[in-house]
Amino acid sequence: MADTTDRLMDKFPHVPERLSGLVDLAYNLWWSWHPEARVLFKQINQQAWKKSIHNPVKLLQESPAEFYVNLISNPEYLRRYDIIMNRFSRYMANHNGWFSEQYPKGRSLTIAYFSAEYGLHHSLPFYAGGLGFLAGDHLKECSDLGVPLVAVGFMYSEGYLHQHIRPDGWQDNIKEMLDRDAAPIIRVLNASGEQMVIQVPFIEPPIHVAVWKVNVGKIPLYLLDTDIPSNLPENRTISHRLYAEQAEQRLKQEIVLGIGGRKVLNDLGIEFSALHLNEGHPVFAQLERIRERVATGMSFETAMNQAKGTAVFTTHTPVPAGNDIFPLDLMSRYFSEYCQQLGIDEATFFSLGHHPCEAGTGFNMTAFALRITQYHNGVSKKHGMVAREMWRCLWPGLQVQDIPIDHITNGVHIPTWLNPRMDSLYSKYFSSVDPQWQTNRDNPEIWQMVDEIPDKALWEEHIWLKQKLLNRIREKKRIKWESQLNEPGNLVAEGLMLNPSVLTIGFARRFSTYKRADLIFHDKIRLRRILNNPWRPVQIIFAGKAHPADNEGKEILQRIYEFAQQPGFGGRIGFVEDYGEQMAQYLVHGVDVWMNNPIPPMEACGTSGMKASLNGVLNLSILDGWWIEGYNGNNGWAFEGEASPESRDASDAAAIYSLLENEVVPLYYSASLDGIPHGWVKKMKETIKSTSAAFSARRMVKEYVTKYYPSLLACAENECPVP
Repeated sequence: MADTTDRLMDKFPHVPERLSGLVDLAYNLWWSWHPEARVLFKQINQQAWKKSIHNPVKLLQESPAEFYVNLISNPEYLRRYDIIMNRFSRYMANHNGWFSEQYPKGRSLTIAYFSAEYGLHHSLPFYAGGLGFLAGDHLKECSDLGVPLVAVGFMYSEGYLHQHIRPDGWQDNIKEMLDRDAAPIIRVLNASGEQMVIQVPFIEPPIHVAVWKVNVGKIPLYLLDTDIPSNLPENRTISHRLYAEQAEQRLKQEIVLGIGGRKVLNDLGIEFSALHLNEGHPVFAQLERIRERVATGMSFETAMNQAKGTAVFTTHTPVPAGNDIFPLDLMSRYFSEYCQQLGIDEATFFSLGHHPCEAGTGFNMTAFALRITQYHNGVSKKHGMVAREMWRCLWPGLQVQDIPIDHITNGVHIPTWLNPRMDSLYSKYFSSVDPQWQTNRDNPEIWQMVDEIPDKALWEEHIWLKQKLLNRIREKKRIKWESQLNEPGNLVAEGLMLNPSVLTIGFARRFSTYKRADLIFHDKIRLRRILNNPWRPVQIIFAGKAHPADNEGKEILQRIYEFAQQPGFGGRIGFVEDYGEQMAQYLVHGVDVWMNNPIPPMEACGTSGMKASLNGVLNLSILDGWWIEGYNGNNGWAFEGEASPESRDASDAAAIYSLLENEVVPLYYSASLDGIPHGWVKKMKETIKSTSAAFSARRMVKEYVTKYYPSLLACAENECPVP
């Protein structure tokens, strides 16, 4: 069975043969991290590109034939088209790269990467937040480095949620079904030319899964879809949206992702040497690998030990509430027959998910993942320490520092998150030293060349991006007002009065209580003084969604929205509705300061601040997650955070106010006679120099490869010791 793009051109009969490469390009997300490729689509028609929300498949479908007639007669466009298509073809055909240089003997080391969500592009809304974007950046970087990877996830037809803010500030959750035929996603076809459908093994009642594919550069991502007629009505909804609230539905999601995902790869004939589990949601894929070995005659223990040595488990949660725990009677309902296939009784199976320090709580998916994989890591240095403490009960004979949970700090895919204008500016000054600097972007020495950029040039690009952000916010408000005729208070609350000349703070993330989005409002009188200072004003842009079931998060969001409507804050607070990947791009490029103040140590890593710093945006953050490693005293601002729950909010808010009043605001408004705040630009350069390489996905993926993959390869070749 295999997918095919042979019939894709049939969907675009109006696209001439001379430009047929646009169709192939549209169905490979390579274009999403190559600005020069996106220009090919934008030049078809700028308004149509904007209307498609930067979705090239939709653009090609909806653009009339005369657009292409004009392009064929445009030699400049054809020249650009030929250059980009040649570059794309060479990229896809090139099997050499960093990975092949590291492993020149050509031994197979295909890794299967399983994740419940992927943040790739807003045309594919299969993500809820940081976990998904980490997975998406991982795939893109593996493609760039030539790491042999195949990925598995879900085809969420309803995505996560679209957010509508009511006039009273309450979040409504809006469903919007994905038009699969107008997105860069392909049906995987079987030998009969029909969409491939598999049945999840040994699960009753039967669950069937249709298969889709996304091309992420060289990396195939297979997505699972249960919304097909052969399923019972309650099972059709398994893949509708991320992270089902009801326990049984969530368990079925994880069964489909893990066991069903493994079955898909097997039926496609895709062999892999090792498994990388991104969080505990897909861990049943490892269980299915064990079952397959038992089916060949191995004992369960031998099969588990063999599979264990070829699996990496990355945990992302530093709090117990972030771990999925299922009732044992529910596990029994779905795994009684499966246990027979494993050759073990239910009690033995349940013991694998037992948390010794939380007896009687149920089947803990993280404990299960830690027991049946050999290699484990947190996603920052601090998170590794927290995870070792959290899970020491699983290794009672070891000191906490010897608990086998390592860390690899997350990183971001630079071509995705670096603004093209900033990229051009960096290239102008970096290329004279290293013409291949983009290839070597994890080399800290290259980034020292930022000092060669004139302060004026860097500052002017930043101001341009800031203006673009505010224009985008106003345009969103214009469109919403046009259709809904909002009250003036809502127009103000959603950013209509924001001013590009004012110091702008960004706060954009999921509205969970531990992230404390409303912390800065702890002392409203002091905050008003800061925002409304007539000589040195400040404005704050908030964005983010609360989980559909998280009423506390919705209440925090509502309070912020209400504050934004109050005249006392002077229109200096804006809330951007329906925050997603596209608006994230504008925010991390355009604000002056990126603020983050969760309750430590609940921030496992946090990658949004990395994206901001890459573009010269300064972080003001509590010392948690990645910022403990990133902050050097000169590249932003940090505060320790109060440990006592009774005084924590008051103390931490006071620390933010003090930093703003005494350091951040004065520095921003200390412009020289040339109008440039050189002290601020110096900090911008320092944050770019100190964080760009260290917190790049290129560094992260190389670290996974060099730290874990050689051991995985040895185990795959039966050269590893039995644990």
